[in-house]
Amino acid sequence: MTEQISIGKYATLLTLTTETTAQQLMPQCKDMQFLVGKIGTMSLNKIIASVETAARREGIISENHYRETHALYHAILEAVNGITRGELSIGEVMRTVGLKFAIVRGRPYKDIEEGEWIAVSLYGTIGAPIKGKEHETIGLGINHI
Repeated sequence: MTEQISIGKYATLLTLTTETTAQQLMPQCKDMQFLVGKIGTMSLNKIIASVETAARREGIISENHYRETHALYHAILEAVNGITRGELSIGEVMRTVGLKFAIVRGRPYKDIEEGEWIAVSLYGTIGAPIKGKEHETIGLGINHI
């Protein structure tokens, strides 16, 4: 069996803690590319666009390789599925989110032939667009590039 490094756990730690703490807890991930950001919206499109734009701007994915954008897109959708409990809608059903997101790109397997993977973690709040009427939520998506 191939030894595995958990990029999903690392992405989740980055959304739940500080970058320094995440790196202390998982030093084997120090060479992976990652970024952390925030988004608040009532639009699913804005979550996808914000995460994708941040990934391009910081060089996590290349604009020249469709497979990288495609892999990120599916990881985002999988993470959104988690925060919305399987209902891919937010504003249409009068919900709003305030999220911290992390994207991690790397090789989770020691076997180099397994290639690179990308993980997206979303953590924050979801609920009615009324202050104090939200609750915590978390989602994780992982896809191969």
